[in-house]
Amino acid sequence: MDVMKIPFVAKVGIVRTEQGVLKLPFSASTKNHLDGIHASAQFTLAETSSGEALRLLFPELVGKVVPVLRESQIKFKKPATTAISAFPTVSEDAVSKFREQFEKKRRSSISVAVEIRDCDGAIISVGTFEWFVQAIEPGKAY
Repeated sequence: MDVMKIPFVAKVGIVRTEQGVLKLPFSASTKNHLDGIHASAQFTLAETSSGEALRLLFPELVGKVVPVLRESQIKFKKPATTAISAFPTVSEDAVSKFREQFEKKRRSSISVAVEIRDCDGAIISVGTFEWFVQAIEPGKAY
């Protein structure tokens, strides 16, 4: 699924740049009480980019699995006072382990790290998103 078609993603205001990076423009609708981007909007950008990273890493699984966020951790390092962008990463070792386990059991887990950076490249927040991915069983409702 294209994450840009998720209604909540659109509601928050996340966009995809020409380079494919997910970005949250600075706007009045995402401000917090300190005139920075609200923590929940930053979390949404980070979580969405972690799911998008999985779609890009495993295109052969799109439409054949149900990915579920199991656990997350985010640390806010400084206020976001400009547009912010998300930069997810997954280690090659994690990708290999995921593929190996998924082939055997038709389910697996994987961790995606995400940095949120402002327009100047400063790190605003960092997070880790643990995904559980399971093959779709025919006839089962999700």
